[in-house]
Amino acid sequence: MLLYLFQGAALALSATITPGPFQAFLLTRALNYGWKRTLPASFAPLISDGPITALVLLVLTQTPEWFLDILRIAGGLFILYLATGVFKTVKNPIAVEETSENAGRRSLISGAILNLLNPNPYIFWAVIGGPIMLTGWREAPILGVSFIAGFYGMFVCSLAALIIVFASAGRLDPRVHRILSGVAGAALIGFGLYQIVKGVKAVV
Repeated sequence: MLLYLFQGAALALSATITPGPFQAFLLTRALNYGWKRTLPASFAPLISDGPITALVLLVLTQTPEWFLDILRIAGGLFILYLATGVFKTVKNPIAVEETSENAGRRSLISGAILNLLNPNPYIFWAVIGGPIMLTGWREAPILGVSFIAGFYGMFVCSLAALIIVFASAGRLDPRVHRILSGVAGAALIGFGLYQIVKGVKAVV
């Protein structure tokens, strides 16, 4: 159970640090409206990812087990691809604007809509999260639940921390960013290789 919990948490941490439309959105909201009015946006994945996860898992449950192994290999390759992007990350400062009373609610709604229109969650649950969750579920339902709990628990917490850092610091120190990118990249490479090896062993 701890393995699936850790996998979910580690992948969530890597997803938080990996550059993407949602992270850019959080950065601009935090700088423009402060952490208090941007913090609700950290819960946006809990709203948007429900339909995404249900749709993807519904499709995956209708496929044979060997198909999940193929997806696991594809997911491992995709994770390695993401790792290359992490090491190339550069963030630019954005000027702070005046706050708005409705900014918190707009942050949550806008974040949820952005995630629904963002292809990254669909790709993640199709080739990475979905196969891992279903593999665990087929061994024991608690393993699948542990992966989901580990992922979203860490994802929401790390997004909230990221928002606070963006708002308080105005911008990330280049050295801090390099360290975070290195940690995220190393985690992605480790899990990418793990998924590929496990998938190849199952197929062979």
